[in-house]
Amino acid sequence: MNNTKFFLSIFSFFLFNFSFSQSISLFNGIDLKGWTIHGTEKWYVDNGDLVCESGPDNEYGYLSTEKYYDDFILTLEFKQESNGNSGVFFRSTLDGIKISGWQVEVAPPGDNTGGIYESYGRGWLIKPDLKKDENLKYGEWNFMKIKVKGDNVITWLNGSKMVNFEDKKIGEGKGLIALQIHSGGDLKIRWRNIKLEEL
Repeated sequence: MNNTKFFLSIFSFFLFNFSFSQSISLFNGIDLKGWTIHGTEKWYVDNGDLVCESGPDNEYGYLSTEKYYDDFILTLEFKQESNGNSGVFFRSTLDGIKISGWQVEVAPPGDNTGGIYESYGRGWLIKPDLKKDENLKYGEWNFMKIKVKGDNVITWLNGSKMVNFEDKKIGEGKGLIALQIHSGGDLKIRWRNIKLEEL
């Protein structure tokens, strides 16, 4: 009888976690349903990839979720094809192409991919150790993981932890997830397998 209760408890535990911890795809590989474009830069789907490319104004551009997300694990892949200055914003809000919130950097070699930057605020909050930059595969597909829970943010790049940061202001933040294309022109970045698990 005790063994039966034990196995039922284990089964219930796994059933609960399996049922309520499933990730969702934020990008369907077909169109931009569920996303909002901010600015005049180009966002489109090509061969199942989400592509951002400099537009006529060579300005900042963003593609944001329609929904706010607080605590989550976000995973995605990105490939920097022509320049690679971009980023993944979380708990952020937009007014036109002015974004307020926090960004996990996606950048060319030597420019702190995986670090955390506060837009229209304190600037760089934490940068990865320089030696960790070797984890970036420039011009190839990279796997990024971002965990945001309360006031803690952890980032990984291709399986290696980049930063682990706690901040009271981040903990109080509310907002969207958004992908960025930097100003300056000649930028092109591909994204795929954008999945989110709410915590």
